[in-house]
Amino acid sequence: MPALSYPSLSSSSVYPLAAGRDAPRVLSIAGSDPSGGAGIQADLKSISAHGGYGMAAITALTAQNTLGVSAVHVPPVEFLRQQLNAISSDIAIDAVKIGMLGDAGVILVVREWLEEVRPAVVVLDPVMVATSGDRLLTESAGEALRSLLPLADLITPNLPELAMLLGEPEAADWASALDQGKRLAAEYGNTVLVKGGHLAGSECPDALVNTSGLLRQDVVEVAGPRIATKNSHGTGCSLSSALATVQARTGDWEASLREVKPWLLQALVDSSKLEVGSGNGPVDHFHHQRSLRPGGFAATMWKEAVPELEKIHELDFIQELQSGQLPESAFSYYLAQDAIYLNGYSRVLARAGALAPTEEEQLFWAMGSRQCLEVESELHRNWLSTREASGGTGPVTKAYVDHLLATSASGSYAVVLAAILPCYWLYAEVGQKLHAAFVDAGASTDHPYAEWLRTYADEEFASATRAAIKFTDAAAIAASGRERVEMLQAFSQSCRYETAFFDAPRLYA
Repeated sequence: MPALSYPSLSSSSVYPLAAGRDAPRVLSIAGSDPSGGAGIQADLKSISAHGGYGMAAITALTAQNTLGVSAVHVPPVEFLRQQLNAISSDIAIDAVKIGMLGDAGVILVVREWLEEVRPAVVVLDPVMVATSGDRLLTESAGEALRSLLPLADLITPNLPELAMLLGEPEAADWASALDQGKRLAAEYGNTVLVKGGHLAGSECPDALVNTSGLLRQDVVEVAGPRIATKNSHGTGCSLSSALATVQARTGDWEASLREVKPWLLQALVDSSKLEVGSGNGPVDHFHHQRSLRPGGFAATMWKEAVPELEKIHELDFIQELQSGQLPESAFSYYLAQDAIYLNGYSRVLARAGALAPTEEEQLFWAMGSRQCLEVESELHRNWLSTREASGGTGPVTKAYVDHLLATSASGSYAVVLAAILPCYWLYAEVGQKLHAAFVDAGASTDHPYAEWLRTYADEEFASATRAAIKFTDAAAIAASGRERVEMLQAFSQSCRYETAFFDAPRLYA
């Protein structure tokens, strides 16, 4: 059987690259970073990465690179006022992200404009100190910045900025940071995003904090790993502008954070690929772009599948099936459950055929549905007709089929394909390895499962698997950003069920 493996492309979350007709119109009010990693430049990349139409009113010009900020120039505030008025007098603004403001005069102009225009979504990233440690807000402007806080829907300070806003020492642990976030939210009546990026440890949580009942609970915590990289330049800018963009679409801060955080984590993971500068480099805002090329999304799914494949190969069931030491009762249970599974799987394949956009795909999924009932089930019946197997649907089988049926009932064509693909892909990969080991061992006719292992060499199934991957990848390219997120969720869940299905005979036979 030809190899089915795909090279890995790191990407855990995928979003549209180009703004569509209904793209959120997002205005960034912030300073400029000529190196492109932070400020207005990072905001516009982040807005575009999430399908928004980005606009910019520049509050300050900086001379900076990945090593730090060497100079800051604040243009006349009247010119900032003219920029803001020019935009709002002509363009309906769906969301505003506010970053570096520089001095009290700039803050006053922004506050007056917000009070007049009243944008639906306002995210304030109180930029006071750069990642490099350079101060980006004059000390005298600190009090003026606090006057702006009540006009923001979401405030996104890092821990040093959170402490400055409260006039307190920086929080040394997560519990203290949450406490500071609660008090800031209570003082100004808005939602605060508490970020764990400045804390030590392997985990990097973020939390939405609101004491006024605007969230379903006072604290909504979203966990995440800490990414070991020096390339965090512009992380706060990128996160806040992404949240403003997604919030204009979802209207739900928790949903927005859960969509944006995986994107930012992967942007940090892939940041080294940019090779920008010799210091604190930028994140990779468009890491997901590779997933929208032919084969790219399949590679992303393959990355999700590999950990489950490794678990499957280590299972006692697989190792004993390969050696021939698997108890017959366990194999009979597996086949009985597989026959039940295939009956449900055939219905989901038929649903995929009904949703398919082309005749080629309709015929492919319809044929797959038929083969589940005719060819595969016949192999099961031949074995089980002379052996006893425990009756009834096992708990893993039921859960897996329920997952597939629920996805086929509510999911789009692309999401349905992602859910059904692991039964092709993981099964083919496991079968390829089992058959290769069987051949390497001499392909003994005395092996109790020899006939079954030979079926894994079927080139027709390998070809069908490659076609299923191709159709799923093409569906992902045509899908929306939200659908691609749902595709990965459905695919990953099915991969986990594949592992549990192979392990079930050990537990229930």
